[in-house]
Amino acid sequence: MFLSVVLSGLRRWLRAHEIARQLKAMSDRELSDIGIARHDIAQVARQSH
Repeated sequence: MFLSVVLSGLRRWLRAHEIARQLKAMSDRELSDIGIARHDIAQVARQSH
């Protein structure tokens, strides 16, 4: 049970990290088109489950 909780947390962190990486690679114009400000990337990535 403990291991599954840890692995689940790791998967969420990896997913958020990948989303943040992809968003950071976008231009400010592209981010604006989807309604995300550059300073909000970390928060958006964490909330995207």
